Amino acid sequence: MKITSPLGVAALLAVLVPALTAQNAPASSASSALPSDTEIRRMLAERVQSLAGSEDGIGIVIGIIEPKGRRVIAFGHSSQKDQRPLNGETVFEIGSVSKVFTALLLSDMARTGEVALTDPVLKYLPAGKKVPAHDGHPITLVDLATHTSGLPFMTDAIPALTEAPVTEHSNAEIYRFLAGYKLSRDPGAEWDYSNVGYWLLGEALSSRAGMSYEELLKTRISGPLELHSTAAILTPALKARMAVGHNAELHPAPLFSSISIYNQMTAAGGLVSTVNDLLKFLAVAMGYESSPLGSSMAEMLNTRRPMGKSDQALGWVVLGKGDDQLYMHDGSTWGYSSYVVWDPKRRVGIVALSNQLASVGDIALHLLRPDTPLEPPVVARHIEIKIDSHNLDAFAGEYDVEDEGVAQVVREGNFLTLQLPVSWGLPKFRLRPESRTAFFVAELPVRVTFQTDAKGQINGLLLYPPRGQHPLPAKKIAR
Repeated sequence: MKITSPLGVAALLAVLVPALTAQNAPASSASSALPSDTEIRRMLAERVQSLAGSEDGIGIVIGIIEPKGRRVIAFGHSSQKDQRPLNGETVFEIGSVSKVFTALLLSDMARTGEVALTDPVLKYLPAGKKVPAHDGHPITLVDLATHTSGLPFMTDAIPALTEAPVTEHSNAEIYRFLAGYKLSRDPGAEWDYSNVGYWLLGEALSSRAGMSYEELLKTRISGPLELHSTAAILTPALKARMAVGHNAELHPAPLFSSISIYNQMTAAGGLVSTVNDLLKFLAVAMGYESSPLGSSMAEMLNTRRPMGKSDQALGWVVLGKGDDQLYMHDGSTWGYSSYVVWDPKRRVGIVALSNQLASVGDIALHLLRPDTPLEPPVVARHIEIKIDSHNLDAFAGEYDVEDEGVAQVVREGNFLTLQLPVSWGLPKFRLRPESRTAFFVAELPVRVTFQTDAKGQINGLLLYPPRGQHPLPAKKIAR
């Protein structure tokens, strides 16, 4: 498994990397009617209860748009302390679904002639900024929007995600990273998911328009479409309707905007929205409602580059071929999961939002394609135990993760931390023991099981990535 490949990206959070559930072509489109509200609510109840047991602190909201109209089905509450039921007006972080909005900004500015898709990104950045090129080939706007720029997933300065405050990172530091980064191939040559690329795209479009990304979004998209709950800045009014996000242990998770460096990635994954707003967005994209943005939305699908068995359009991922095509994007943050998918032939769209980071993509796809099975949920019920701190040194070291790179386990005082391979673009996490050799991460569904040799010495580990994939073996590097 290669984490940075189209199939491997399911291993990570989708604000960080999209899950892209059902990467292979979807099953043949069925003409059968969608399930009833009662059937869908039962499906949601089973998922929430399987994740949370007797707790009722998380939930899922499903929105459907079809020729018959729109409907919203919800189950669950915001949190244990907030028993208001979730609904179509509940606010969620939408993670990488934000990229669809950024791509629409590009498409609309290209339609009006303010930019051209093939323009070098450097043309629109503030004077003095540097962006890498390869053999004289510059990175263009379309390269950024289709994840073919050759830029990495994230910068190499990801702060640790711990209880302690971290140093604030700024746009200037990201620009410094880009100035020193060297591309390994020509832009446009290969798909490789990049949050840095979408950050850079947002910077270029904002600079061209002479306003901040937040102002640009409001002026060009959320304002005209009357998406009153879709925003880059969480106002008090939006926060009052926001569901509490929950991590892999179902504990309250930090907001995306509260984590250094990620809070600079608004164009890549920092928006909030509601099911009702996203249904409005789909109504224009699918032709149910007219808007000056309709032609720009249509143009997003006309530019495509290959990504494994699927295609990458501007923002949208295209699953399947011909009449069986679906357009989708998903996302996750530290406490939320999102999935938006639509069938252009049947003119049916699904929005799924949850205030827990477990994927909801299988539910959305199952509603559109009943042959797509529901995934067994990963139940995150870990109980942390105490281990004498002097025993922790045996686990510390570097581990060569097969086909991925090096993971580092470090003793920091009376606990261990885990730094995953740099290509994964994730911060450093605290490892919490649940047995003498099994550890877990609270913020993500990541587990580590240490292995020993015949003498009982730690000589390797199994790394269990998110989304229920097979464990990745890693050998401890001798020093």
